[in-house]
Amino acid sequence: MKWIALATLMSVSALIGGCVTASGNYCDVAKAVRPSVDDRLTDGTARQILTENEKLAKLCG
Repeated sequence: MKWIALATLMSVSALIGGCVTASGNYCDVAKAVRPSVDDRLTDGTARQILTENEKLAKLCG
């Protein structure tokens, strides 16, 4: 049981540590969302894409 707890703790630590950067912000890494040709573009998916792209435009210009 101790090994499972330790493995879980190590996994969570690795995931959290992988998200940390020394510098940079959302605008440095964000890109507009574009649907793939293979995607089935439903109204809900189109709405989510539009929301994310509007957020990108508002925050980053």
